[in-house]
Amino acid sequence: MADFKTKFGTGRQDWETPATVFDPLNAEFRFTLDVCATAENAKCQRYYTAADNALAQSWEGVCWMNPPFGTQGAWVKKAYDESQRNGTTVVCLLPARTNTNWWHEYVMKGEVRFIKGRPKFKGAEHGLPQPLAIVVFRAAHALPSNRVLGDTK
Repeated sequence: MADFKTKFGTGRQDWETPATVFDPLNAEFRFTLDVCATAENAKCQRYYTAADNALAQSWEGVCWMNPPFGTQGAWVKKAYDESQRNGTTVVCLLPARTNTNWWHEYVMKGEVRFIKGRPKFKGAEHGLPQPLAIVVFRAAHALPSNRVLGDTK
């Protein structure tokens, strides 16, 4: 059996989103704000860092969100609320934790696209061992679709 603590238990929360995941989404959505970034891993020219406390900021435009793992509930609620408050579109990279309250309370109100495979985050030795999803929140969106993004190995 794999030793997941050794392989994946780095304690890091700032893994950079792989280009194989981000680039096709950016081509589709044209992101204007990265709400969970560091200066080193920001995916947009405008971004919020931990010091900016994005949960206390107003989000506008088309936002990319790859939140710190373990705190998704607060981030998903904020993403949904911002999309409803001012029409902001928020595209989220999330673990597919379909058994959590935040998934059922918020994610199910958005568009869910499941990611096929195990994307390897920039700087990581291995692909992430858990299922991931892209969740899109927008004020007026078409019926949610279950799409699988390209193979990641």
